[in-house]
Amino acid sequence: MGSETKRRATYADIEALPENMVGQLIDGELIAMPRPASPHAVAHTVLGGLLVTTFQVGQRAPGGWWILDEPELHFGEDVLVPDIAGWRRERMPQLRRMPFFTLAPDWVCEVLSPSTATLDRKRKREIYAREGVEYVWLVDPALRTLEVFRRQEGQWVQRGTYSGEARVRAEPFEALDLDLGLLWPPELEAP
Repeated sequence: MGSETKRRATYADIEALPENMVGQLIDGELIAMPRPASPHAVAHTVLGGLLVTTFQVGQRAPGGWWILDEPELHFGEDVLVPDIAGWRRERMPQLRRMPFFTLAPDWVCEVLSPSTATLDRKRKREIYAREGVEYVWLVDPALRTLEVFRRQEGQWVQRGTYSGEARVRAEPFEALDLDLGLLWPPELEAP
């Protein structure tokens, strides 16, 4: 028996993916997945829109954040693409023209899909904790839940789980009265 050594994936492997795929590098492994289905896209789009309007560009709103859809994050050899991420402007006063970020966001949101839930809950959250991300939100369109976590002493502490049509004020965006019902599309017809 010969021993095969598995080659560590590189950024070139991400660049070689077809346009309809999202690639990430975690612990030297290429993780490629197709763009998500419509329930995921609705939750992602609505939540991002509400946060941008309230915390980035809204008039008479708290402001103070940069909120970005699917930013590419480079942490050493790991390359992650959260669904949404936010940086407090006090830490990143200006956005620069760049293809990726090396400064860890203050907050990330992962919208869970059946194919990504384990990855988002475990491996990606471990890297976010290592890199100093303060908050992680996990949104599950299938279960219609929002889980809020805050990093304390390197560990994730659950700050709340909300579901259904609840109206919530979740850290770090307590100024927003978030109507969770807006994130869940009505029943969608199968193709």
